Amino acid sequence: MPKLTQGSSANPTRVLIYRLGSLGDTLIALPAFHLVARAFPNAERRLLTNFPVTAKAPLAAAILEHTGLIDGFFRYTVGTRNPLELLQLWWTLIRWRPQVIVHLGTTRGVENAKRDAMFFRLCGNPRLIGVPSTVDMQTHRVAADGLLEREASRLLRNIGELGDGRIDDPASWDLHLTDAEKSRAEQVLAPCAGRPLLAVSVGTKMQSKDWGRENWRALLARVAQLYPDYALALCGAGEESEASEFAAGGWRAYNPGPVLNFCGALTPRESAAVFAHAVAFLCHDSGPMHLAAAVGTPCVAVFAARNIPRVWFPFGERNRVVYHTVDCAGCRLETCIVEKKKCLTSITVDEVLSEVNAILHPANISIEVR
Repeated sequence: MPKLTQGSSANPTRVLIYRLGSLGDTLIALPAFHLVARAFPNAERRLLTNFPVTAKAPLAAAILEHTGLIDGFFRYTVGTRNPLELLQLWWTLIRWRPQVIVHLGTTRGVENAKRDAMFFRLCGNPRLIGVPSTVDMQTHRVAADGLLEREASRLLRNIGELGDGRIDDPASWDLHLTDAEKSRAEQVLAPCAGRPLLAVSVGTKMQSKDWGRENWRALLARVAQLYPDYALALCGAGEESEASEFAAGGWRAYNPGPVLNFCGALTPRESAAVFAHAVAFLCHDSGPMHLAAAVGTPCVAVFAARNIPRVWFPFGERNRVVYHTVDCAGCRLETCIVEKKKCLTSITVDEVLSEVNAILHPANISIEVR
């Protein structure tokens, strides 16, 4: 692809980045946000994104504020066909008049991408970068090991004209946590009194991703017996507090140490600061999983097969993903009734415990507070 040339789009003062989604979608795009910031360091960079679709889906601003990657936000209702709302969005953008638009689109289809491009061209004729207007740009390529590339890799490939995305560099995933956020984490973790910390999130937005609270309770009971010196931190949205407490009942039966329930009590970035103190993070395929991965905490993640392997796996070499390939893999279902979530129900507590041991066993790690 051609490199940037001189001109208003080469040295813009206003760059619009388009990315929809919630917590996980925003975190997966971190290397792309970093790349745009390196390519246009002197521009005002604003994000066009959607309003949250559920209470469990935080605003993109909840992740990107304080990072220096984004200077402001425009929002609209995802999927809207309301002419008045679209007109209001167009008028908002044309008044701001972006000189460059970087499209970090999901795989919603070529026709949708072309409609996006047509809409954005009406916003002052900006330069468009990364619009996934071909099948290849919409598709996750097969890597040399036979697995599909990560979503983060696809996004970086589509905006490759901006330079090297440095996907394997931990700095590309840096959230730039503030001193206040780090201090907040230290404050709420004070009851741990130096114990090694295990963080857990049992929640998920989708029924098809839910391993089941009975499984989490059984798993935590087994882990507590093996690691009685650990403290436990429960994380997630406020409405996940009760399910988290139920799961922690298994832990409390064998471990008298601190159990800290932070569900709904911390911002996503404060949660990330807590995760940075944990030896491991146990979770579903979820936004909090990507938060933990971004701060370098190894995850043990229980994955449904609704997505094809690796596309949404957490970043990092130390993560352990439990994934069963079944004949209906790649279904993309949010609710699974017919197959009764067999990709998840076939995952046993023993399997997940084995992956937990691979991270927590003293022979495999040195425990320290980061």
